[in-house]
Amino acid sequence: MALPSFEDFKLNKQLLTAVADSGFTKPTPVQVQTIPLAMAGHDVMGIAQTGTGKTAAYVLPLLMKVKYAQGKHPRALILAPTRELVMQIEEAVHNLSHYTDLRTVGIYGGVGPKTQIDRIREGVDIIVATPGRLVDLYRKGELHLKELKTLVLDEADKMMDMGFMPQIRQILEIIPRKRQNLLFSATMHQKVLVLSEEFLEFPMKVEVTPQATPVETVTQILYQVPNLRTKIALMEHLFRDRETFNRVMIFTRSKTNADNVSSFLDRKGSGGVRVVHGNKGQNTRINAVEAFRDGEVRYLVATDVAARGIDIQDVSHVINFDVPIIYEDYVHRIGRTGRAEQKGASITFANEAEMHHIHRIEQLIKMKIPRAPMPEQVEIHKTSFEEQQEINKELDLQKRRDDPDFKGAFHEKKARPNYENKGKGEKTRDAKKAGWKKTKAGGGSKRKSR
Repeated sequence: MALPSFEDFKLNKQLLTAVADSGFTKPTPVQVQTIPLAMAGHDVMGIAQTGTGKTAAYVLPLLMKVKYAQGKHPRALILAPTRELVMQIEEAVHNLSHYTDLRTVGIYGGVGPKTQIDRIREGVDIIVATPGRLVDLYRKGELHLKELKTLVLDEADKMMDMGFMPQIRQILEIIPRKRQNLLFSATMHQKVLVLSEEFLEFPMKVEVTPQATPVETVTQILYQVPNLRTKIALMEHLFRDRETFNRVMIFTRSKTNADNVSSFLDRKGSGGVRVVHGNKGQNTRINAVEAFRDGEVRYLVATDVAARGIDIQDVSHVINFDVPIIYEDYVHRIGRTGRAEQKGASITFANEAEMHHIHRIEQLIKMKIPRAPMPEQVEIHKTSFEEQQEINKELDLQKRRDDPDFKGAFHEKKARPNYENKGKGEKTRDAKKAGWKKTKAGGGSKRKSR
C-alpha cells in the first residue's frame, strides 16, 4: 500500500503550496491519523510527543475550516502553556496560511498588551494564546469569543502542571458550547484525563507512540555523577568533541544553575552560549533562541518552562544537567532533539539523590535508561560539606515520603519551650539578640557596653 501524501487529505491548493514551501515531503504518523479525523469534524484527543509534527496535524485542518478572513472576531482559539510555545505555533500558522488572507494574533504575557490589543481591534480569525493573558484581555472587554467554532489545547499536561486549570475552566464557560475540540498532550496523567472528560465530546483518540515514551530517534545515556563540580568536569570533557556536540541544549532545574552553567561555558569560549529562564526579559529570550536556531551559538542553556515551544531542527544533543522533578518534563526535554524523524541524543547527569527521580522516570517511560561509566579522563571531585548536606536532606525527604515513620538525620526539631515573663516588661533574652537592647529614644538598637 502506498504511503499517504498531503494531497490525499484533500487540502486546498493554497495550503499544499505552503506545505511544500515549509519543506514537508510526507506526513508524519500523527498527521496521518489526526488530519482526516479533524477535517471530518470529530473531537480529537492526541497523545504525541513534541517533535512528531503535531502542530501541523491540527493547524492544517483548522485552516481548511476557517478558510478565509471574515468579520472582526476570532473563530478559532489555540491555547498553549508558555509564551515561547505560543510564538512557535503562531509562526507555524503564519507559514501554513501564507497564501491565504487569514489573520492570526498571538497573545501572551511578559510584554505589554497594547500591541496585541491593537492587532485584535484590526480584526482576527485565529487566536493563539496563553490562558492567563487571554482571560485578562477578555475581562478588559478586548476579546469577543462568541463566534468561536474550534478550540485546540496544546501540551495540556504542561498546562495542568503549571496550574492553568482555573483559567481553562473560565474560558470554557465563556466560549460557545457548540464547537470542535482538539486536545494534545505528551502524557495522559490523571489531570489531563479529567480535563478531557470536561470538554471533549465522544473524542477520537490518536496515539502515535505509547504514553510518555521518548521519541524513538533519540538515544539515551545516564551518567551517575557525585556532585556539581564533577558534573561540570564531565560536561567540559564531552564538549571537547566539537564535531559531535555541535548544537546542544542544556537543561537545569533552577535559574541559578542555568546562569552558572552559562557563565562556565562562556568563560571557556567554546562556541558561544545563550541562556533562557524566567528572569530573562522577553526580547532577551527571543534573541537567545534565534541566535541558537541560526547557528550563531553552540549552546542554549534553559529551564524547563522557558524552553517549552522551542522548535529547532538539528539539535545534536540534549544534556540534562539536573534531573527534572516533574517526570513528564524528561520526555519534553529529550524531545527537543531527534525532531522530524532526525537522529538525536540525550545525556543525563544524576547524583545520588537524583537517582530516586531517575527510577520514577523509568517507570513513567517504561524503559531503563542505559548507564554509561564515567570516562577515565574526568576528575571525580570531592563533594563539599554543604552539597553533601543538601543531598542527604533530599534523600531523607524521599525516604519520609515513602515511609512516614522514617525519621532520618534531618527530622523536624522539637519546638523551643515558652518562657514566662520574669516581671513587668521584662522577658528572657533571645540568644540571637543577646547584647542588644532598645534605646530610650525608641528606634535603633545599640550594643551594650561591657
